[in-house]
Amino acid sequence: MDNMALPESTPFAGKPVQFPPDCWFDDACILDMDYFVKTISGIKAKGVRPELIGSIITNYAPKFLPDLSPEDNLSSKRLMTNFTESPESVTSSWLKKRFFVETLVGILPPEKDSMPCNFLLRLLRVGNMVSLENAYRTELEKRISWQLDQASLKELMIPSFSHTCGTLLDVELVIRLVRRFVDSDEAVKSGAAVVKVAKLVDSYLAEAALDVNLGLSEFVALAIALPSHARAAADGLYRAIDTYLKAHPGVSKKERKSLCRLIDCRKLTTEAALHAAQNERLPVRSVIQVLFAEQNKLNNKHNIDWSGSFSGTRSPTTGLDFPGRCYSKREINAQQVEIKRLKDDVLRLQSQCMSMQGQIERLVEKKRGFFSWKKIGISSLRANVLRDVEGDGDMGFGRQTPMDMKARLVKGRTPNRWRKSMS
Repeated sequence: MDNMALPESTPFAGKPVQFPPDCWFDDACILDMDYFVKTISGIKAKGVRPELIGSIITNYAPKFLPDLSPEDNLSSKRLMTNFTESPESVTSSWLKKRFFVETLVGILPPEKDSMPCNFLLRLLRVGNMVSLENAYRTELEKRISWQLDQASLKELMIPSFSHTCGTLLDVELVIRLVRRFVDSDEAVKSGAAVVKVAKLVDSYLAEAALDVNLGLSEFVALAIALPSHARAAADGLYRAIDTYLKAHPGVSKKERKSLCRLIDCRKLTTEAALHAAQNERLPVRSVIQVLFAEQNKLNNKHNIDWSGSFSGTRSPTTGLDFPGRCYSKREINAQQVEIKRLKDDVLRLQSQCMSMQGQIERLVEKKRGFFSWKKIGISSLRANVLRDVEGDGDMGFGRQTPMDMKARLVKGRTPNRWRKSMS
């Protein structure tokens, strides 16, 4: 530390001074890891802010451990070069990396948010690769879970270095991180952080679902690790489930139903609901639930639109859309015109139906009356014929021959005045 003595005029006792991180990274000043650890300890003793110490560690660590560099191409080349050497060199490199990781974990500032989350994830990835001790691994996982909402999907996709695990990604690690985050105080205080983690988890599930060795239990465990209110929209989870069903065609009908129960159909956007309604991989019951949820959305929207909410101060989409979604004035006017057109069409159809129903009823009544009068006429005619054939009681005739009937008919057609004149 004598060679790295700081000027006496530096006001560490009072307000801390922000030092440019690059001033500590000169190779002529920092020669090895032990000297770097002593330097960091001296800086901590002087009262430098934890954020500045974390910046120093983040920028200096890749000099000793290239795998911690955010440049993936450089890290991959360094890693490939190390593992193409002789077996003795591989073992030496493996032990050296393990020593560096354990040393860096030991000098991390204890304060939250003092270290970037992506750097901690890279440190954990290297630690898992070199079989880091459980105590150091637990410490890293705890620190990452504090700020999981700041992690990127790229850094979260840590490979599984265990020979007993069949998956390509370390899904069990992500499950532990998410559960720690949910149990932490940060998740309770910040709702925005929970929403960010939910989006991150859904994106991770969509990538992990492509692995044919990923079991259904692991997929479900990670999906339900977050509370139901964490997902403002269910599109990401639906995409992950659809990807899993596509990559695992042997999933049984019962397992498909259990997966689709994870989706809240009410939180699907119109595009996702349209895709789900035509998705042959989903069970029929799930498709019906999606259609029913969309129908309820339309009904509720129409009820609010026609209740006079456009003329008031209340938003016409209250309780229907996700947080942060609001319609423009043009969209509201277009919706109002469309709803008015639909209402006019419904009224016109109702009027046409009533008119057709009235016509049908009149036709039925007319047909019924025609047949009743026809029946009465036939009955009367039949009675008269029978009475004529069998004889008329008033006239005193008995059974008559055809000639008698003819004479009677002729006589009956003769007017009375002509009969009197003939007599």
